[in-house]
Amino acid sequence: QVQLVESGGGLVQAGGSLRLSCAASGRTFTIYAKGWFRQAPGKEREFVAAINWSGGRTSYADSVKGRFTISRDNANNTLYLQMDSLKPEDTAVYYCAASQFNSVDSRSANSWFYWGQGTQVTVSS
Repeated sequence: QVQLVESGGGLVQAGGSLRLSCAASGRTFTIYAKGWFRQAPGKEREFVAAINWSGGRTSYADSVKGRFTISRDNANNTLYLQMDSLKPEDTAVYYCAASQFNSVDSRSANSWFYWGQGTQVTVSS
C-alpha cells in the first residue's frame, strides 16, 4: 500500500501564490507517475497536472497552464504543485494521486490508483 498526505493549502487572495506538497510513504517503489486533481463543490474531480517518474514529462490542464508548475523530489518521495496567479475559480479541494504506470496522459480520475485525503485551497476575490 501507498499513503499520500497533502499539505500547504489555505486561503489566499486572487493573484497570490501557494505551494502544495504531497508526501508518499509505504510501498513507494510501486508508483511511477504522480498527479494533482481538484474538486470544487458540486463539480466532478478534474485533472490539474501530472508528472512522470523522472520528471522529464509533465502535463497540465489548459485552465492552469502557465500558472501552475508540478515537480517532484524522488529522494524524499515528495510531490509539489506551485500555484501562481491564483484565481477565485481555482478554489477547490486539491488531491494528490499516484499511478502504477508512468504515463502523464491519463486525465481521468479512474486511471489513478492511490489518493491523498485532500487539502483545501480557497482564493478570495
